[in-house]
Amino acid sequence: MSLRLYNTFSKDKQEFKPIEPKHVKMYVCGPTVYDLLHIGNFRGPIFFNFVRNWLEYSGNKVTYVYNFTDVDDKIIKRAIDEGVDSLVISEKYIHEFKQDFARMNLRSHDHNPKVTEYMPQIITFIQDLLKNGKAYEVEGEVFFSVDTFAPYGHLSGKKLDELESGIRVEVDQRKKNPQDFVLWKPSKPQEPWWNSPWGQGRPGWHIECSAMIQSILGDSIDIHGGGIDLIFPHHENEIAQGEGRTGCKYCNYWMHNNFISLNDEKMSKSLGNVIKARHFMDEYDPEILKYLFLSVHYRSMLAISDDKINQVIAALKRIYSALEEAQFVLNQSTEKTTADAGFIKLLKEMDGKIKKSVDDDFNSAELISYIFEVVRAFNALNLSKKKVTPDKAATANLFIQWLKGYGAMLALFEQSPAHIISRLDDIMLKKRNVSREQVENLMQKRKDARIQKDFAASDRIRDELVSLGIELYDGGSMLREWSVKVSDA
Repeated sequence: MSLRLYNTFSKDKQEFKPIEPKHVKMYVCGPTVYDLLHIGNFRGPIFFNFVRNWLEYSGNKVTYVYNFTDVDDKIIKRAIDEGVDSLVISEKYIHEFKQDFARMNLRSHDHNPKVTEYMPQIITFIQDLLKNGKAYEVEGEVFFSVDTFAPYGHLSGKKLDELESGIRVEVDQRKKNPQDFVLWKPSKPQEPWWNSPWGQGRPGWHIECSAMIQSILGDSIDIHGGGIDLIFPHHENEIAQGEGRTGCKYCNYWMHNNFISLNDEKMSKSLGNVIKARHFMDEYDPEILKYLFLSVHYRSMLAISDDKINQVIAALKRIYSALEEAQFVLNQSTEKTTADAGFIKLLKEMDGKIKKSVDDDFNSAELISYIFEVVRAFNALNLSKKKVTPDKAATANLFIQWLKGYGAMLALFEQSPAHIISRLDDIMLKKRNVSREQVENLMQKRKDARIQKDFAASDRIRDELVSLGIELYDGGSMLREWSVKVSDA
């Protein structure tokens, strides 16, 4: 089966064929850098990191561009409020973004262009639109004329006459059509500006991405990604500009990830329920955030709640515990022969199912469900509870390599199992207002009581630990004495 993806432009799944054989040109809209990004802003970077990895795994070279919008009204407002140059604000939050991005262990992009680095290209782009009769200038402001681009509205499914009838705000009377959008505008006092044929000013938002795309990737690209909130007007306007300039198809495949909601309420600044990604990673862990996003299909709304986070913690503990057991078994033998035949067969079967799922519009949720099937099968072998032989060590090694291979595509399951399990336990302890020191002290008292054969005291301490949500492994695990139960959280 060849790769098929849902194309927002065509409203259906299409077979993916890059313009250049085996070379995919992909652009994803990056952040406007005036503050720390919230968790929803990272759904795209996490998902499209997986897209790039799968495309490469499938034999393609990928050129991946992810931009920074460093000229914008919100940046300017913050700069004025803080009494600094707007570039001070944008550079600060580009740095902060890169710190958050690095914590997630996502791969670097091939290009991270900034709008301020592409002013000559933006101005040339606008000049070309004017020459082509697609734009017009009024008092130092340049507008794109949507009436000159017949397909306008195809991406979003909106029609110009419906848009015009829906206008409720005062329209700029200088526009030929109320839907005409700004390509260049004069700068106001205290705003940054650049010299142009139309006077000192700055670009409109939509022109920036089109100019960077065509400067770096060429007239036509394969995949353009972003959140569904960008479909209209941003991506609609990008198409009009790009094709209005060159006459070539701007992008062949449009991919859009859905919103997230918090406790059944859409996350938004107006509702005051925005969670910054950094704060989420501090309270929980980057691994939890990545797993949350990838455990749901990218076109589905993702509902985040305490219960959902607990489910993710339980899932991660199970996967990492299996990896830890496999490594324990592997360390017991220096010899390796052939892995368990039934397990080898299962992995080949799962490889086929995973390829079918991911080739069907990048279904990362199904990929993770198949990983769980393998984890269950590995756990059923109970290798650590038996005498370790070379074939068992080979099976453990095969499991580790198989899981880490898919984990690398997802940017998951790459941490030290002992570290992440301890981290997940600490998160659950904090939820219960219990400290690790408190648990360790009780565990030591219980040990002392058992040594002294005071089994009544030992049982009382065991009951106290259980009441705190602690699961004890009395002789049942060679790896740890206790862990935190997640299901009761």
